[in-house]
Amino acid sequence: MAGRAPILLVAACALIDAAGRVLIARRPQGRSLAGLWEFPGGKVEPGEEPEGALIRELGEELGIAIAPADLAPLTFASHAYPDFHLLMPLFQCSIWQGEAVPLEGQELAWVKPDELVSYAMPPADEPLKASLPWLLRCQKAKA
Repeated sequence: MAGRAPILLVAACALIDAAGRVLIARRPQGRSLAGLWEFPGGKVEPGEEPEGALIRELGEELGIAIAPADLAPLTFASHAYPDFHLLMPLFQCSIWQGEAVPLEGQELAWVKPDELVSYAMPPADEPLKASLPWLLRCQKAKA
């Protein structure tokens, strides 16, 4: 249909450490939405699967290696920005190789899921701040 914004597919990850904290990254100056916190990840390139894009992006951004089997779909975000519509599957992962370090000028923070509400995030991530703690508690209850 004419006049509709293109869909941008971005994969993101809730990395969860042994203490149950989630890693978030602050977008560096010079990028759109600079200063806001987000779940690490990035754009899915043409012909790429979301899991493959996420593994690539987390290696580039944080220097960690993740096996595809260690990514589990958690939820997704769908948000209309002025120039595009963002569709973002959010995966969770608690197993990776290496130590997460900021390789692209971003600031990193490990936070408890209930503390996410204290961090300003892009509009697409905002609904995830409230749902992520609940989703993670539900998963713990099932285990």
